[in-house]
Amino acid sequence: MIQDKLGLSDEISISLGRGAEIEDVLPIRGHVLVEVFGPDGELKDFRETDNLVVTAGKNHVADQLSSAPGQAAMGWMALGTGVTAPALGDTLLGAEIDRNALTSRTDVTNVVTYVGDWAAGDATNSAITEAGIFNISTPNTITMLARATFTLINKGALDTLKITWTVTHG
Repeated sequence: MIQDKLGLSDEISISLGRGAEIEDVLPIRGHVLVEVFGPDGELKDFRETDNLVVTAGKNHVADQLSSAPGQAAMGWMALGTGVTAPALGDTLLGAEIDRNALTSRTDVTNVVTYVGDWAAGDATNSAITEAGIFNISTPNTITMLARATFTLINKGALDTLKITWTVTHG
């Protein structure tokens, strides 16, 4: 059957009429909360911002809907010092400095929440200005779901950092 040979985006286009984009069917948006805690556990600083789900990230979502996804699930979060505003074509952070495995990933209804933690001594004394979600542990790989930039936040050697990132569709 011809539909068996079609990909997800073709099926969406057929059902909505040619010219429909995956963004029209699966609007995806994100929100990021970056928190720095001192050695006493008290909140020292935070940034909160919306983020950009990049084209590669939207393609990844479509891949994950397949009965046999070709890409690994998102499992890593990275920090960087880049200051260039996010763009749809981004596949990497501007200047990645550290990447950690996700602490948790949960999904409820149409919201996926990713949490990443950096312990004392990890990614310290850096002027952190960007973050991203990735599906591979290797720095500078190209399957990024989302990217956010924010005003400079400093993480001292004894501080911990937590990022809570929600991605919502619909």
